[in-house]
Amino acid sequence: MHVRAARPDDAEALRTAVSRAREATVFDDIGAPLLDVSAAGVREAAAEAEWSFLMEDEEGPVGVAIAHPDGEESTAESTNAEKSTDEHGDASEGDREAELLALWVHPNHAGEGVASELLSRVASSVIDRGVGTLRASVPTDSPGATEFFSAHGFVHRGTRRGPAGDESIVVADVDALR
Repeated sequence: MHVRAARPDDAEALRTAVSRAREATVFDDIGAPLLDVSAAGVREAAAEAEWSFLMEDEEGPVGVAIAHPDGEESTAESTNAEKSTDEHGDASEGDREAELLALWVHPNHAGEGVASELLSRVASSVIDRGVGTLRASVPTDSPGATEFFSAHGFVHRGTRRGPAGDESIVVADVDALR
């Protein structure tokens, strides 16, 4: 298996892999926000994201990770932590955050380190752009997701109401994920 940057033309193969796994959403089992897995939905998410990675084997996609940096000004929804600023009021290098929008691993490859490798790849890419923290949303009623993120160094930052119910906001230092 190998990880590479995802391309828009991967959307159909990814959609097929997800549907063959009889899943309705990307990252549902681990708890990230829902991602429309239609070919158009995957293409749109990948096009809007700064970092999209696909892990595949000889049969096709076995995992995907999609992340995007926060804008220049962080929103109250994304962070309650104060950020340090330089003399111009800009966030200091490494203080920016990125959101993990999707992380999916084919159930046949669960426990093989696919999610860990994808998280590591995202972390290595975001740190090169001055991002120091990776954030994810986890449904509060998903103990498996909470355990997964906790095992990978994510800590609870807060709770918010999301489209599918209450979500825990978890964050991790990208250095710890690389």
